[in-house]
Amino acid sequence: MINPPEIKLLKGFCNINFGENPINVKKIFGEPEEIQALQDSILNTSTTVYHYWEKGFSLFFDNLRNYAFCSVEIDNKESVLLNEKIFNLKEKELIDFMKLHGYGLSDVETHEWGEKRVSFDSAGLDCYYENNKMVSVNFGVIEGNDNFYFFPN
Repeated sequence: MINPPEIKLLKGFCNINFGENPINVKKIFGEPEEIQALQDSILNTSTTVYHYWEKGFSLFFDNLRNYAFCSVEIDNKESVLLNEKIFNLKEKELIDFMKLHGYGLSDVETHEWGEKRVSFDSAGLDCYYENNKMVSVNFGVIEGNDNFYFFPN
């Protein structure tokens, strides 16, 4: 794996592009430490998650779209976005940083348990804060209105 882990908005993660299959992902990252199946009958989704706990990320594959790699959840504090260590950014710094790169703030929500989500829908990016520190980042492909994924070329 490339060190540090690199977030490539709307494209992929490290050397893996969104849309890739699990077999090719394993060639890069090796066997996951845990594999989890997620089903949501209300949203009609089926996802397989490869957890790489020691590396600090989880990779999501859409079972309804040929097991295509579609999103990442990451808590590796060394992760880089656009040449910046994203976990070092406070909320306002993140908003300014994303705006500088052409991605406007879409939504901010504080959950009842105290975690705060800061979202940039046009980048497919959600960042989570607890006690004013970023604790995790989720990013992936953007789903269109007809549940069609836009994968990069």
